[in-house]
Formats: sequence, structure tokens, C-alpha cells
Amino acid sequence: MAVEKRLDHYWYTSGPVSFALWPVSWLFTAVAKVRRFAQTASQQPLPENIPLIVVGNISVGGTGKTPMVIWLANMLKAYGMNPGIVSRGYGGSSLEYPQKVTRKSNPLKVGDEPVVIARSTLCPVYVDPNRLRAIDHLVRENVVDILISDDGMQHYKMPRNLEIVMIDGIRRFGNHCCLPAGPLREPVSRLKSVDFKVVTSGDKKNEDEYVMQLQGKELVNVRDPKKSKQLKDFRRHQVHAVAGIGSPIRFFTTLTSAGVEVVRHPFPDHHIYKAADLKFAVDLPIIMTEKDAIKCAHLVGDDVWYLPVKAKLGHDFATNLIHKIKAIQRGQTTA
Repeated sequence: MAVEKRLDHYWYTSGPVSFALWPVSWLFTAVAKVRRFAQTASQQPLPENIPLIVVGNISVGGTGKTPMVIWLANMLKAYGMNPGIVSRGYGGSSLEYPQKVTRKSNPLKVGDEPVVIARSTLCPVYVDPNRLRAIDHLVRENVVDILISDDGMQHYKMPRNLEIVMIDGIRRFGNHCCLPAGPLREPVSRLKSVDFKVVTSGDKKNEDEYVMQLQGKELVNVRDPKKSKQLKDFRRHQVHAVAGIGSPIRFFTTLTSAGVEVVRHPFPDHHIYKAADLKFAVDLPIIMTEKDAIKCAHLVGDDVWYLPVKAKLGHDFATNLIHKIKAIQRGQTTA
């Protein structure tokens, strides 16, 4: 974790370390461009030409992809579509792929985020480091008319019809350098080719950006999901706040904004918890993210809660997105 903190500091500031790493960053960028060209040239059509939407980012760390995928899938269902979702299944330990994910799947096997998505959408969800293989199995085994890829912006072997890029509204693009000098997987210029730019937990800086807010008011008991409390019930109370996500600060800020006094316990993204991780010197209630909770039910006591969050986007975003999808389905261009 100390290494991550140091990298985070260098990536979001300008200094001698970033400057020293700039030549390596330039090489990384050049290799990424060659790789993108080669993989794009070898793309194969999607099964049955079903449209695919990629929800991804160009930066390292959490940007709100999972809440967006959940919102998107449920929105498409509300419009009468039948979405299917594919993911790499990062953090999973399965030795066989693809894996179909259900609400009862083991997150240690298929990954934590896919289980959260399956529970929140009830859509068919398949994971595989080879997303094309996941798509093939999903389409053969389910009735779907549109596909969503959770992440995969840089998985250029996978054709796509629409790209939604998620942007951290607080940290944005850091020092604007690519790895390892900065936090970017691709240059900021990559945004010129995406269809939608969505800012999480912050204000938009450009007219072509949309804002996604994350909302959560009700806490769910980790051991017994039938039990719940209101987040406001913890106002002016001290709690242990646990977050093993890409951007723990976002979760901690959500709690403090609600008046909760938090003792912060950040963990690496996709952390596999042990009982000792959740034993703290001071006995206080614990509040964690939903992504963490699905891995911790067997490790915790009764006074441990998680905060489900839902994405909220403006009507204009949904309208413009549906317009583009309908145009694709009619075989029209979306430029």
C-alpha cells in the first residue's frame, strides 16, 4: 500500500520522479498505439452483429465503471432491451473460462464486481480474460440484443459500437502522463474518439461531458441482508470505514458528507480479506462498500454494514445514448 500511495502522489503532481520516468512513459504510449492499431485491424464481427457498448476509462483507479454498468443495464431493460454483460473478472481465481456469473457466484472465483453487477441487474453476466470468448458463450446461451463490456476500453480485439469513458471528477487525469510517469493508460487525446464522457463525483469541465452522481442512504447488514439501517442513523457517530476499491477516498467522502465520523481503512482494489484485516483495536461499527461486503459475510460480526450506491444521470444522457443505440440498430452511422 505504501508503494501505491507514493505512485498516487507522483501521478497527481508534477515533480522530478515523473520527469525522470517520462521517457519510459513515451515508450509505453508508442507501444500502446501500435498495439491498438494491430488489434483493431484484426477485429472480427460480433456474433449476430449485436451492438456492444464499452464502459471504460483511460486512467488507473476507480472511476465509477461498475455503477455505470449497472445503471446502463437497468436503463436498457426499461427501454425493452435484453442486455448481456461481459467482464474480465479481475480478482477471480477460476482456472476455467468463461464463467457464468449469478448473484450466488463466489466472488473469489469470478471477481467481486461481476457478482455485484449480476445481483443488481439480473442480466446474464459472463467473465473471461478473453472477452470475445465470453461474448460468444453469452450470445449462444442467452437471448440478448445488446452487449455491455465492463471495462475493456483498451481490449482492442473486441469490436465496439459505442464507448463510454468514465472520468474521476476529483483527480481527472493527474499530470496527464501515461504509465509509469502518470496514471494514464492512453493519452488524453484518446477521448476525441469516444462517444460519451461521464464525470463521477465532480463537476464537468467541458460541454460534452455528463455528470454521474452516486447516491446511497440505506445501509445493509453484511451478515443478514434482511436487516438495514439508515446512513443518517450514524450521524455524529464514529465508525470504521473499510474500502478496497479503486478510489477509497470517494467512499470515505460519502460517509463524512453524511455527518459520519470515520476511521479510514483503505485496502488495495479487489483485496481478498482475512478476518485479521477487520479486527480493529477500538470496537466500533464497521461500514464498507458493497464490493467488499460480498467477500466478508463469513468474516464479520453483527455490527458490520455496507452501503449500496446507485448511479444517477441526467435525462439528456439517457436520451442521447438511446438515440445512438437506435441509430446503430437501424444500421445508421452515429457520427
